[in-house]
Amino acid sequence: APQGDEPMRPSQLTLPGWRSALRHAAPNVVEGKLLPTVLFVVLLQLVGSTTAVLGALVFALGAMVRRHRQGKEMSGLLALTTLALFTKTIAALVTGSLFVYFLQPTIATLLVGFALLGSVLAGRPLVERLALDFCPLEEQARKHPTLRAFFRHSTLWWSLTSMINFSITLWLLLNHSPTTFVLVKSVLGPLTTAATAAVAYLWFRVLMARSGTSVVFADLPRTS
Repeated sequence: APQGDEPMRPSQLTLPGWRSALRHAAPNVVEGKLLPTVLFVVLLQLVGSTTAVLGALVFALGAMVRRHRQGKEMSGLLALTTLALFTKTIAALVTGSLFVYFLQPTIATLLVGFALLGSVLAGRPLVERLALDFCPLEEQARKHPTLRAFFRHSTLWWSLTSMINFSITLWLLLNHSPTTFVLVKSVLGPLTTAATAAVAYLWFRVLMARSGTSVVFADLPRTS
């Protein structure tokens, strides 16, 4: 480096460790996604589709009421699940079609893919907004060119996987029974999300290493 110029020190980004993230996410996933799905499958087998869609919705609404009465912060996943269940249940009851109940979120997956792609073209990648919900970043960090590149790349990757997910889900919906669809989709969804997140994480580490930015993961203290 030219004399008189102070060499740039690599920056450091501290994020919650996997134990802290798991402790935080596990109850929300169980309550907001796993239990409504299990309840729907059980009721579908025992009493039929109408009771199944209503039962899943009532459970989600009950979970929201319970959180409110206990003074707990509302889970974003639970809120999204409840909203999705409400709109799907109304569509299914009005049309009398279980196919419509499942088709609505399938189309939503495709629209999410297009929205992600459009956000990159508009210069406002959606992954950046989602990341800020879980990992607040200072304005200076958000302007880092490598981090901005990561947000663009990961948004494009998420868009691609959303469109692939849509194609597979539509095929399942058109060619298999509702029970098979629910069971396969309940596994396919998390697997797709996990694979997408894993690739994004690896790419994040590659980009940060190339730019000389050190990333530190620190477990947060347990809250009682």
